[in-house]
Amino acid sequence: MRGLTGKPAILTGGASGIGRAAAIRLVEEGCIVGIFDLNETGASETVRLCSNGPGKALPYSVDIADYDQIREAVSTFESTAGPTALLANIAGWDQALNFLDTTVDFWDKVIRINLYGPLNLHHIVVRGMAERGFGRVVNVSSDAGRVGSSGESVYSACKGGIIAFTKTLARELARRGVTLNVLCPGPTDTPLLASIAHATPKLTEALARAIPMGRLGKPDDYAGLIAFLLSDDAAFITGQTISVSGGLTMS
Repeated sequence: MRGLTGKPAILTGGASGIGRAAAIRLVEEGCIVGIFDLNETGASETVRLCSNGPGKALPYSVDIADYDQIREAVSTFESTAGPTALLANIAGWDQALNFLDTTVDFWDKVIRINLYGPLNLHHIVVRGMAERGFGRVVNVSSDAGRVGSSGESVYSACKGGIIAFTKTLARELARRGVTLNVLCPGPTDTPLLASIAHATPKLTEALARAIPMGRLGKPDDYAGLIAFLLSDDAAFITGQTISVSGGLTMS
């Protein structure tokens, strides 16, 4: 894809799942990818898997809910790779619970990771993009934020918020050279889904039956679209929400 070779990119959640697949793809496209993740072991494994690409990946142990940690990690990454041109917010966390069974502490954890995390990244990274007059952002939300998902009330609220936030920022920054778009995965075979399905063993089978294509999504199903939205091929696309769900949800 055009315009990715040599571009410094920050990607959250690259230690596994969709984040790992996206990091590998971006390195294949020639990007210099800073992987921000609390899971140091997983991030290092992703870097190893990226070792044959024309680009390269660099791991950073970062709690995306901690503003100061992000600011320090961004500074370290940019001192090595140069000013960040691309940002992919992919990290997320949830636990399946009916809302009336949740606690305020649970809300705080879900919100800090799924909403405050991306807000922190935007406030630090996108500021520099706007000042330089160029940047591309992909925020991975969820179809739970578009149509709801039983047992994921607070998570759905965060993901819906990310959609609205991205559209708003896309309007604010359209004339400053920064594009922002949202990818909404449907049910996907990732560690996050596995942790949720543990409490409901038949959940994954039921989801697969409900999807018109007859299977759950795989991390590789999203990596190409993430790379596309970060590339110059998508230069005139901003403020859009794209569902990738095997036909489970349709607009």
